[in-house]
Amino acid sequence: MAATAASGLQMATARPCISSSRRMVKAGAAILGANSKGASWAKLASGSHISYIQPFKRTLMSSSVKLNKVVTKAMSESNESKPLSGLPIDLRGKRAFIAGVADDNGYGWAIAKSLAAAGAEILVGTWVPALNIFETSLRRGKFDESRVLPDGSLMEITKVYPLDAVFDNLEDVPEDVKANKRYAGSSKWTVQEVAESVKQDYGSIDILVHSLANGPEVTKPLLETSRKGYLAAISASSYSYVSLLKHFLPLMNPGGSSISLTYIASERIIPGYGGGMSSAKAALESDTRVLAFEAGRKNRIRVNTISAGPLRSRAAKAIGFIDTMIEYSLANAPLQKELSADEVGNAAAFLASPLASAVTGTVMYVDNGLNVMGVGVDSPIFKDLNIPTDKHQG
Repeated sequence: MAATAASGLQMATARPCISSSRRMVKAGAAILGANSKGASWAKLASGSHISYIQPFKRTLMSSSVKLNKVVTKAMSESNESKPLSGLPIDLRGKRAFIAGVADDNGYGWAIAKSLAAAGAEILVGTWVPALNIFETSLRRGKFDESRVLPDGSLMEITKVYPLDAVFDNLEDVPEDVKANKRYAGSSKWTVQEVAESVKQDYGSIDILVHSLANGPEVTKPLLETSRKGYLAAISASSYSYVSLLKHFLPLMNPGGSSISLTYIASERIIPGYGGGMSSAKAALESDTRVLAFEAGRKNRIRVNTISAGPLRSRAAKAIGFIDTMIEYSLANAPLQKELSADEVGNAAAFLASPLASAVTGTVMYVDNGLNVMGVGVDSPIFKDLNIPTDKHQG
């Protein structure tokens, strides 16, 4: 079962800058960003020290997408030597590969735009059957509104790679998949082949993001899940991350950062999130700790995962109760507000930056604090406790 793009419930989801005052990072990395909504974007923008140039056209290397509006450059030659003030998230001159971007409203996209707003060059890996639709939407400007950066300019994806992270190499691909018309016209889309292509095209990366997963039987209770469905969830949702890091690690500059997305069902019971997906997320979190040790010792790469709250994305809607989960979070989380994808993206930008240079092997919760709650305070049994509510909500 092929891995699909990032989801709000993580069912169908996929060289930070080495701090030194003696080293200047060269300019030229193009930025990808997206829709700017909320104060969090304004804060990120003010700390990113991004400059921009006049409108020009640039052809995207894999999708032939031509951008006719202003695009943001990571850093211009004129300000390359200027010292940064305050404590900014500065990823200028860094390159990120985000696996699992197939539309503009999931966490993968939000992470890409936050990294871009901080100055990173963006490469993405898109599930092969979704590649044509994704590239067509980019080319026709359907994502233009959500590609707007905080300063009003448009972001840019430097290159889009076809990717199916379920398969490590071409020998793993069954004949029926090779013959599938949805894969026709695409090549070099296994994990090993994509890593080799990125190395050939760019030589190295600094940031790796895993924003994909798939559970073909996610709507089934665990007791009704087949062995095939369970193993498919593990393969697409957790081992795919091991495989990505294994093949991209030789490309990553020392001091780099690798990030994945998990969900609280890994440690708490979430009825309806079945098919082995809770087990897959638990495995992902365990692997994060082991990979942090191995990748840290081998190449000084930091490995972390973000446990994100529910998001009303296209992929999450496939689970069928995403609206209910969002309502539950609003009623019970310490912060009574709907989680935005940008907030997860900004957390990822922090983890990818030098500000998190000593942070590895962690699960970072970005869920308005819902993970700390032991009971649902919206229960009728608490009606007489006069539990406070957010006066600013709404």
